[in-house]
Amino acid sequence: MSDSNPAPKLYAPREPIFPRRVSGAFRNLKWYIMAVTLGIYYLTPWIRWDRGPALPDQAVLLDLANRRFYFFWIEIWPHEFYFVAGLLIMAGLGLFLFTSALGRVWCGYACPQTVWTDLFILVERWIEGDRNARLRLHHQKKLDLRKIRLRITKWVVWLLIGLATGGAWVFYFADAPTLMKDLVTGNAHPVAYSTVAILTGTTFLFGGFAREQICIYACPWPRIQAAMMDEDTLTVGYREWRGEPRGKTRKTDAPDMQHGDCIDCMACVNVCPMGIDIRDGQQMECITCALCIDACDDVMDRIGKPRGLIDYMALSDETAERAGQPPKNIWSHILRPRTIMYTALWSGVGIALLFALFIRSDIELTVAPVRNPTFVTLSDGSIRNTYDVRLRNKTGEPRPFTMSLKGEPALTLSIEGQSGLVVEVPADTSLLQRVYVVAPAGSDPAMARSTPLRIWVTDAQNDERAYRDSSFNGKGDAR
Repeated sequence: MSDSNPAPKLYAPREPIFPRRVSGAFRNLKWYIMAVTLGIYYLTPWIRWDRGPALPDQAVLLDLANRRFYFFWIEIWPHEFYFVAGLLIMAGLGLFLFTSALGRVWCGYACPQTVWTDLFILVERWIEGDRNARLRLHHQKKLDLRKIRLRITKWVVWLLIGLATGGAWVFYFADAPTLMKDLVTGNAHPVAYSTVAILTGTTFLFGGFAREQICIYACPWPRIQAAMMDEDTLTVGYREWRGEPRGKTRKTDAPDMQHGDCIDCMACVNVCPMGIDIRDGQQMECITCALCIDACDDVMDRIGKPRGLIDYMALSDETAERAGQPPKNIWSHILRPRTIMYTALWSGVGIALLFALFIRSDIELTVAPVRNPTFVTLSDGSIRNTYDVRLRNKTGEPRPFTMSLKGEPALTLSIEGQSGLVVEVPADTSLLQRVYVVAPAGSDPAMARSTPLRIWVTDAQNDERAYRDSSFNGKGDAR
């Protein structure tokens, strides 16, 4: 038996969203944040920072070839990756803190997807017009010269923005002026060209076409945010007890018919970059950009109603507001146990990183005993142990390091290839040096077992010192 009803579709095709232009406090805040974040992203690789003749002068540089991360006066070495891990932990805790206090403000104001989508929509509005003009162009079936010209112009500008985005990204990994010259002259590494091409394409597609789809389907944060929020979280909401029943008052309405403040003008829906109706309640797609607040406040001003029909609010204030009482103070929502805990954790990690940064030394060493063989008996009967010592000079100039030994008085230290105990370590690099520790003939009975020792390194210029403990093995350990 055939069924005349078609099977329901599991996936509805995307309906493009064309947000209307809006002005107001939150829209202006988004413009400022967009200008600052894009300015930081595009201009930072061009900032210079003098570290000395032997070091790069780019203020922020991820030097993968030499395994260094330069951030102004801070230099992170590979073995100091815990600084990067700490910063990532702080970023996560900061995201938890802001979400717990103010909802998805990161998504609405500073997320790269939001910032570049805002920029692409701005370009689209400049070229094709505001919402109604873009809708007419979208639904226009005839592909005339005007539509082709507007679309090509828009796409070319989008591609240029994507090219600048990909170009700025690779500048963080090499000297920006040098890499720019190599890219223009065709002398850059293929990896640089491929990275720029990939980022240009993804920026073009994500910011120009995918837009809200990235936030809804690709980003995991909308599904995690619920665990970070509670009834005291300030987030964008609609005061339905004030706005309903919605509709415009007409002369034909019955005398006893009362309307709420919402006139069902759809202004809040038309400005939403996610295409949702905030009047339907909290939704996963909402990024708390607050553009609907600006749009609704503008309408309330024009019809002579108080602002705040759509506003930042907490669910815990609903009962009081329905009864006509004022909501709680904003700080009582922000300063509560959950946000205080996140703030304390965030501050604790930050203080720990600062402490570790300020106490770290400009010189370091590691000592690795050579275990094959454990020891060597020389022709005169003395016993020798071999150690690989890696010396790190974190300063911007070559430094002479003096090595010394503390432990059993009979033990002596020598450096392979050196007549003395001074090693010249180049600027901002590490040097692997082979070191020998010898016990004279006849001292073996006293050193039949493992004997502790300590290898010291002293910077001859400023007397800064560092050490590592190890042990000396005699014949007793070999038996």
